[in-house]
Amino acid sequence: MSGRGTRRSSHSYESGKATGYGRPIATTQEFPLDKKKSKKNKSKIDAYLQLGKAKLSGLVVTTTLAGFIAAGGPLYEQAQIAGCCVVGTALCSFSAAALNQIYERDRDSMMKRTQERPLVTGTLTVNEAKLAATLWGVGGMALLTVGTDPVTALLGLSNIGLYAGLYTFLKPRSVYNTWVGAVVGAIPPVMGWTAATSGSLIDLDAIILGSTLYYWQLPHFFALSYMYRIDYERGGFCMLSSQEVDGELTSSVIMRNATYLSAIPFISTFAGVTSSMFALEGIVLNSYALWVAHKFRQERTNANARKVFLTSLWYLPSWLVLFLLHSKVWDEDHDRDFLRDAISNFVHSVRDKGRKLCIHERVIDKAPNNVGNESTCPVSLSQKAPSIIQSAASSALKCEANEKVM
Repeated sequence: MSGRGTRRSSHSYESGKATGYGRPIATTQEFPLDKKKSKKNKSKIDAYLQLGKAKLSGLVVTTTLAGFIAAGGPLYEQAQIAGCCVVGTALCSFSAAALNQIYERDRDSMMKRTQERPLVTGTLTVNEAKLAATLWGVGGMALLTVGTDPVTALLGLSNIGLYAGLYTFLKPRSVYNTWVGAVVGAIPPVMGWTAATSGSLIDLDAIILGSTLYYWQLPHFFALSYMYRIDYERGGFCMLSSQEVDGELTSSVIMRNATYLSAIPFISTFAGVTSSMFALEGIVLNSYALWVAHKFRQERTNANARKVFLTSLWYLPSWLVLFLLHSKVWDEDHDRDFLRDAISNFVHSVRDKGRKLCIHERVIDKAPNNVGNESTCPVSLSQKAPSIIQSAASSALKCEANEKVM
């Protein structure tokens, strides 16, 4: 008997599993249970992150913070406002994403790219999702209302309504859902700006930031919808790419909006929001984006659509960094604030290093006859182009009039 008892314990210790010979000792049973519990908790956390579309919400946070920093205010003094704005916006984004998945769970189950979502797999119940969406929405709105200003809070509420309401409603009914979705994505950087400026909604900087996010999203999402056009059709969604055979309209829309996007650095420069170098660097940045859009226009394949989509992923952070580096807010006098001063010093340091690489600074401007003459810079000349063209046109008209008199 004692020998058999020993064998049972020995066998259980080695396998760590219950067998027909007896119950394993307690210490060997604890570890598998802990692992299972840990895995279950982790999967639950992952499920809530999926429900809130954490990656998409991460982009929302990034653009919101960029909008806040772009205002160039006393960042240390406004740290609490910035925190409430960023966290509040993220929670609103989580809430909108959760509501969207609650409404679309049946359609998501029919699409390959969404079949692993928590409401489809059953990792979360509908009631759990509704509770999370409510808590996120209420929490986000509370932070925006108490910690920022009425305009920012109203924008946050509007975004929940647009995304979970109008956008979700239109997806199975109209191709214009994508344009509505682009408005949703354009609002977060504006929220960052309004929070930093106590509700200044119509400032030119905010309009430029919002317009950039709007026009960036259209090539980004139309390329994605083209790649998954069959999947979207399977789910019953009304996407532009699933309403046509050859992708003609989709490629046309991508090309057109990529062109609009490429004009924004020039508009920003001419409006005096950014320095002339932003327009010059914008040419380099947008040339490749336009090239991949043109390539997709010429040859409408999934591979070329994927290039457009992947380009959009690095394009936006690059654009935001360049915009912040060349924004003229860092040249303005401001109350002392060590965090703002640190960013301003960093920006000017990067600018100084950039000038050393500029052809104008290294070659043209150092020529004997052009020392310190900024007018030789092609970007500076482009800023004066409207007045030069007008002057040339006036001269031509005068010459023509003189010739007629003669």
